[in-house]
Amino acid sequence: MMKSLLAAATAIALVAGSSGAFADAHSGMKTLKMAYDADPVSMDPHEQLSGGTLQFSHLVFDPLIRWNQDLGFDPRLATSWERVDDTTMRFTLREGVKFHSGNEMTAADVEWTFNRLKESPDFKGVFALFDSLKAVDDTTIEVKTDGPFPLVLHTMTYVFPMDSKFYTGDADGKAKDEIVKSGDSFASRNASGTGPFTVTAREQGIKMVLERNPDYWDADSPGNVKVIEFTPIKEAPTRVAALLSGDVDFIAPVPPTDLDRVDKDDDTTLVTMPGTRIITLQLNQDRVEAFKDVRVRQAIVHAINNEGIVQKIMRGFGTAGAQMSPAGYLGHNPALKPRYDVAAAQALMKEAGYGDGLEVSMMCPNNRYVNDFKICEASASMLAKIGIKVDLTTMPKAQYWPKFDERAADIMMIGWHSDTEDSANFYEFLAMTPNADTGRGQYNSGAYSNPVVDALTEASLKETDDARRAALLQQVEKTLYDDAAFVPFHWQNLAWGARKGVGIDAVVNAMNFPYLGDLVIE
Repeated sequence: MMKSLLAAATAIALVAGSSGAFADAHSGMKTLKMAYDADPVSMDPHEQLSGGTLQFSHLVFDPLIRWNQDLGFDPRLATSWERVDDTTMRFTLREGVKFHSGNEMTAADVEWTFNRLKESPDFKGVFALFDSLKAVDDTTIEVKTDGPFPLVLHTMTYVFPMDSKFYTGDADGKAKDEIVKSGDSFASRNASGTGPFTVTAREQGIKMVLERNPDYWDADSPGNVKVIEFTPIKEAPTRVAALLSGDVDFIAPVPPTDLDRVDKDDDTTLVTMPGTRIITLQLNQDRVEAFKDVRVRQAIVHAINNEGIVQKIMRGFGTAGAQMSPAGYLGHNPALKPRYDVAAAQALMKEAGYGDGLEVSMMCPNNRYVNDFKICEASASMLAKIGIKVDLTTMPKAQYWPKFDERAADIMMIGWHSDTEDSANFYEFLAMTPNADTGRGQYNSGAYSNPVVDALTEASLKETDDARRAALLQQVEKTLYDDAAFVPFHWQNLAWGARKGVGIDAVVNAMNFPYLGDLVIE
């Protein structure tokens, strides 16, 4: 308890000392003080495929195209695109764009970035069906896919051109472009993008300061934020208190317990959206022999009252799920429902020969998803009712992800939002057989493997007819459901809080990548 109080006091001290956003006396620009539950684990946009990384990338880098609030595509570093044939698309790049280093961005930088993405353990799976990205001339690139591919534009939202000259060469005896998972590399500590902000100071887990890029290419951006002071505050009550007291201007997420407080406060604004991030547990079949038995996996799914978790822990701020695809996605299978049934779970354990129970380990983050550790604590209690004794360990995100990569526990939590806004993205990373060469199954810590799921997912990625794609994707969901391939909790809703006059409603979106370069503060 004392450590928690000290952490809270430290967090408040970091964000105090100012009354929030203030006008620069000469330019009318503003400073934004913001607090999230955690900061990005690295400045390398290719080190970890995560929401935090993509949020950071939209601040310091720029994508070729980006999603808008209507889930359409807006041009960014690519100004236009056209389909040349069934497997080729041509993109025209914006002219006169400079990286933070002063180097000019050309098609060669985009090609270099694409090739690096293809080498990233986390991102290579996204581009598995891309044969190449080639520079035609300084302002034109051509993308070729392995057969017809329905998600070219969706996938190009992941391409944030990097400064190839800046990242070429050696530093401290190591290649500057080296991708090091959860390690110390040049790219993890240095960034040269084309984005609206540059990083001027960073202490991992403590504070990050970003300043407006004076040479930013987007002269039409309405944004008037000159400085962003970013402070991670893990404890939700402390984060909310900082907003309500005026010590910070913008927070995320707002926990379900404090939605009303933020909404009803005269000086703050609450913005919420239905979420599409599925929160799950994965059962490691390589570590626990019992998890190879579908009856044991089914028993665990039946033992978890995910609808009760939504009501009691999430305060209704979520939608209980039985599959990965949320409603509205092609793969959503309306026939699949939550299946909480303790008696059925106990019978399945007995039938599988585990009537006397099991002892397993579980690891969960405590600052990545809304109420993540509380969900895991509740799950451990629920599993105890069917004889499964859980040794639960929770930890901050920065420590959790290396453990996740190690597959360091028998049961691990993972949440996933499809950044392509398509069902197949869930299966590519969470359900397909893990394959280090292709990047498939990169976040499948359960080592689940089903050739049917693999084949159906691959087929869906080459099917351009929506009706046929939907049938393939919904069959994947039914297979995963029958296999109890994972333990579904809910789709997590989104909530942001801001001081009045901080126009976050115009820059937040369902992907949870706030476009703060366009933020206007009154």
